[in-house]
Amino acid sequence: MGQSRFDRQVEETAEALAFGIGRFLSGRPMDGERKTNATFWRAGTRVLPKAEAPVRRSAYRPGWQRAASRITGLGAAGSAGYWALGEEERRDTTLTTVRGLIDDPAPFAAAVQAGGITAVSAAAVGGTVYGLATRRRREFQREWLIPLHEALAVPLGISELTDPRRYLHVPRNFSDDDAEIRIDVPTHMRFNEDLVADLIKKKLALENVSFTWRRAGRDTHVVVNKRKVPPRKLGLADPGAREILATMPESAPLIGLGSGRRKVSVDLDADSPHVLISAGTGGGKSTILRTICCQFIHNGAKAFVLDFKRISHTWARGVPGVTYCRDIADIHDALIQLAREGRRRLVLAEQLADDVLEREPWRVGPRLVILLEEVNATMAQLKRYWAKVRESGDPKTSPAVEALGQILFMGRAVRLHVLLVAQSATARAIGGPEMRENFATRILVRYTLNAWRMLVPEVSPIPMPTEHPGRVQVVTRGRARETQVLNLSNAEAREWAMSGAHAKDTAGPADDVLDARGLGAEPLPPADTPAAGTQGLTPPGDPGDVAADTPATPPAIPAPAAAPAADPDDKVVGLRTAQQDHLPGITLAALRWARANDPDFPAPAGKRGAELLYRVRDLKKWARNRPRATTGTTDLD
Repeated sequence: MGQSRFDRQVEETAEALAFGIGRFLSGRPMDGERKTNATFWRAGTRVLPKAEAPVRRSAYRPGWQRAASRITGLGAAGSAGYWALGEEERRDTTLTTVRGLIDDPAPFAAAVQAGGITAVSAAAVGGTVYGLATRRRREFQREWLIPLHEALAVPLGISELTDPRRYLHVPRNFSDDDAEIRIDVPTHMRFNEDLVADLIKKKLALENVSFTWRRAGRDTHVVVNKRKVPPRKLGLADPGAREILATMPESAPLIGLGSGRRKVSVDLDADSPHVLISAGTGGGKSTILRTICCQFIHNGAKAFVLDFKRISHTWARGVPGVTYCRDIADIHDALIQLAREGRRRLVLAEQLADDVLEREPWRVGPRLVILLEEVNATMAQLKRYWAKVRESGDPKTSPAVEALGQILFMGRAVRLHVLLVAQSATARAIGGPEMRENFATRILVRYTLNAWRMLVPEVSPIPMPTEHPGRVQVVTRGRARETQVLNLSNAEAREWAMSGAHAKDTAGPADDVLDARGLGAEPLPPADTPAAGTQGLTPPGDPGDVAADTPATPPAIPAPAAAPAADPDDKVVGLRTAQQDHLPGITLAALRWARANDPDFPAPAGKRGAELLYRVRDLKKWARNRPRATTGTTDLD
């Protein structure tokens, strides 16, 4: 006799219940379908191909963990029920409480409402704290793990629904020298190992790495380690460091050493006339500038340190060939006069033939290196300073900001080079996107992904930033090179700067570079004749050979025009006339600012209408004695 429909339903229900109890106690999926390759003892690493929906995290756990959590939960629920209903006294109390809630739910609703507000507030605070605590982990997964998983899923034959963290063991500091990357691969090994290795290098922006494959057994994986790394630290006392520094070309100072101890430098004559350094606080911006600048000074260049912070480069104070501008008025004047010097050099370069400039670049004048610290704050201060001192009829744009733009666009022929430091090198901070494009060499330290995309979008994938002290990315010609910066102490940088051309008295008088009275005062020589003041000079030898027997002699600057026979110092003039005829080395804005803020500024000697008049002699005396750079430096006055 066949089974009735009811009997079949009872049998199917009993069978499903038995299977359910077995799955519950054995830790198997309750629906009976395996979604990952997890076993009873081993955790899962990937989703099985037949899975069609996202998989919960519990599906990756081994069966014994799932069984233990289920049995523990069941036991906790049973214990709570027994405690509430087991003994007669507690059972009566529980039933009384339930009847009271049914008869008068208002007190319970009020308690739930108050407790609900507290619970929601606690959940919001907890969620916020958790979000902040896991932000970096989520960003790392979004920027690195998920793209790597999407690239490797098809070549490895892994479902795209697999959680990348289950088989991609990539530490957040994977760019460090001793970091180890492990990737679990399928045991069948039916994939192209070379293709997988190439994808790993491209998606993680790795160079000079080794791959160690484990193909035997069930634990198949590949381990990735760095093979050739930059030195962990680099100082002048390290073996060979001083010799490397001494052999660097005059136009290409050493920045540091890359992988395999390869020298990393920037050639300001061949690659990029200007350098941009982008780093956050504590990233070593001043260390990089100190290393580059002291090498230029060692080889006879003049340096202008525009340091609004006043203490970033204490090593340079009193060094021959250095002008240290701390006040915003001095920085304002320096930029304007440097732009004026650049225009003079452009005219001279135009008169000289191209082949002459190629053979004798020093004909336009000595190399001038401009260190512009903290451009974000300095540019804002320059604009604010100009807004205070400008008068009716003056342009609204700060002339110092315009002067910086002119210097950046002048190119390498005039031998003016800007080393600019910015915490956030936005186009607005530097003066516009076209000004930022003049920095073909960019050094990034402890950068964010947004900063990298803004400054060097042509370099992809983005290398993982590292917290390793002194480790930077030097980007030139669309290529990023990981570099360990040469770390010179203040004493070492000062000693190196003063041990070169200046120590041999071949750098020329420091105050001849920006003599405002002499700039362009004499007509320029034709291209086929020596420039004025250069007759009898021999061209310098290899600029990088600082130990040459015959040091290079830079060209002389035209002497100031002769003063008129009559003494003009007794004249009484206004500030505009004084600046134009007697104090061209100081801008009109600086004079106006000093009149309002400097207690040592001379008193008026008269008045013409609303204009105050000053004696020329008094103004010149004030100009000579006003606080400027240390004696022996390249004074802008």
